[in-house]
Amino acid sequence: LCHYGEIMEFFYNNSSQKKDEWDSTQLILVQVVGSLFCCFILVSNAMVIAAVITNKRFHYPFYYLLANLAASDFLAGIAYVYLMFNTGPVSRLLTVKGYFIRQGLLDTSLSASLANLLVIALERYISVMNWKVHSNLTKRRVTLLIVLVWAISIFMGAVPSLGWHCICNLEDCSQLAPIFSRSYLIFWSVSNLIVFLVMVCIYMRIYMYVKKKTSVLNPHTSGSINRKRTPIKLIKTVMTVLGAFVICWTPGLVVLLLDGLHCEKCQVMLFKRWLLLLAVLNSVMNPCIYSYKDEEMWTTFKNLLRCIGNGTRRQRSSRANARPLSSAQDTGNSQPPSDETKSDEQGILKT
Repeated sequence: LCHYGEIMEFFYNNSSQKKDEWDSTQLILVQVVGSLFCCFILVSNAMVIAAVITNKRFHYPFYYLLANLAASDFLAGIAYVYLMFNTGPVSRLLTVKGYFIRQGLLDTSLSASLANLLVIALERYISVMNWKVHSNLTKRRVTLLIVLVWAISIFMGAVPSLGWHCICNLEDCSQLAPIFSRSYLIFWSVSNLIVFLVMVCIYMRIYMYVKKKTSVLNPHTSGSINRKRTPIKLIKTVMTVLGAFVICWTPGLVVLLLDGLHCEKCQVMLFKRWLLLLAVLNSVMNPCIYSYKDEEMWTTFKNLLRCIGNGTRRQRSSRANARPLSSAQDTGNSQPPSDETKSDEQGILKT
């Protein structure tokens, strides 16, 4: 017997989840603070994508993949917004389809982030083993990789709604995700943890190779070593991003695994909100890491902000000039633009 017509209240009761004791003040506070975080996630990751598009120095495979990682964080921001306004008491009133959409957005963004990090790790491995700043991947191959990443991510996010759920078998329902099968949670958490381990091994291999390579170089080639600092900087940036990702997501995956294994003594519900907060913080941290670790990225951010500010000032000036002149103002003489205005316009064109 399947229960597609039931609302989520039915499945929460089946999984023995107690009602969330959210008062109106607490719910509003969570939504306001969460909305601020999500706005930062959306704006900052949009700036990362814009920086890669506008700065020709970023037109390399590594930065294209980094922009795709920012796009997955941008999707995560959208998913968190949707989650915030469909959580607490509201979550029990969701339809099965609405719950699948809510969780599917989160799972897709996580899968996209994880797949991007894995592809970036492989790109870094190829470039470093050839002792180059950037790999020789063509734009076509990078585009195919990006399309593949999103195809896999969307599929992974849609798997439960395609049939791997417990709507027709209530005894197999998990506690954290009341319409997800425990077997699916085991598959999801174990596969992601394995990918974590693979990426850590790749970067350990890269680190050992770079350390060995730099130690055997002749001291007289210090100039060439300095020219090769850039790939090491890029590796440090990605390793920092990967470290933050592992720290923020591993506890949640472990709790999902325990829930999938039906660990009744683990009290997985106690960690639910804190683990979600960790996930949100990860998407907040990534743009900060890019700008802190990469001086060129931070400089591009500042240039973009200046362009936005200059564009806003120009729009104000255009609106002011478009206003009809009064009879007192209309003298019939048009003044040429000042030197200051010319210099401003030239500066904007240069940027």
